[in-house]
Amino acid sequence: MRHGDVLVVGGAGFVGRHVVAALVRRGASVTVPTRRRERAKHLLPLPTVDVVETDVGRAGELERLAAGKDAVVNLVGVLHSRRGRRDERGPNDYGPDFAHAHVELAQAVVRACRAAGAKRLLHMSALGADAQGPSEYLRSKGIGERAALAAEDLAVTVFQPSVIFGPEDSFLNLFAQLARFLPVLVLACPEARFQPVYVGDVAQAFVAALDAREAHGRRYTLCGPRQYTLRELVQTVCRITGRRRLVIGLGDRLSYLQARLMELLPVKLMTRDNYYSMQVPSVCEGAFAFGIEPAALEAMAPAWLAAH
Repeated sequence: MRHGDVLVVGGAGFVGRHVVAALVRRGASVTVPTRRRERAKHLLPLPTVDVVETDVGRAGELERLAAGKDAVVNLVGVLHSRRGRRDERGPNDYGPDFAHAHVELAQAVVRACRAAGAKRLLHMSALGADAQGPSEYLRSKGIGERAALAAEDLAVTVFQPSVIFGPEDSFLNLFAQLARFLPVLVLACPEARFQPVYVGDVAQAFVAALDAREAHGRRYTLCGPRQYTLRELVQTVCRITGRRRLVIGLGDRLSYLQARLMELLPVKLMTRDNYYSMQVPSVCEGAFAFGIEPAALEAMAPAWLAAH
């Protein structure tokens, strides 16, 4: 399927822009649905990309978009969710935004592939995704990937990345912004473990999987070459940006309290659900998928972090 037609749901986002660009480089024609065309304006100059302003939640819309496609890529994900009222929350215990983005949409994409005859599906999950996981985020991601892999009539591949970094990320860039304005950085869960993976390597893995028959029915973890604690990551960002900052790590009870208080802010930098997610190490074992050599954070991040 070297020159195919691909539908990328969530293609206007951070990871999506890199996956779409990688697909274009391999000769694919790509359709990217978005609620607001303005949000995908960075994709418009790409020669074989069709940005469609639509609501994929509308009945029959995903089926229409998937018609005639060789493959569908689902990259939709959210980090925070509203807290549903107790009588609104189901037995799987996750908020309405997680339910919609990670579970209902994943199920809808499977149905659309079947209805439209698209036989290849690539699904973005998360490292640590587990229907019985400690956080709403991990539980909903686990149920969503289970729905994708259960579609045995489709050729499904699931990816579970650790935290993804890149020029437009909201992870390293957030710490760089905080270090710019705060002389002291107070961290919840300072010993939480991550193995950050470069967004370009994630995009390369998605593209490589399209034609890999051995990837059918499998899930792949995606991690960079090095593990870090959250404290080490923040210190690395400070070093790259040339800012000497005192980094103070909180104990478990104060970490939970900080998450609870920050959850009340209009802009959610952290929530209790993030706190629960960080109890699960986001690290990998084994080599990167498809023989790709993952890029080191220290080699890539200075290209954009230095501007901070």
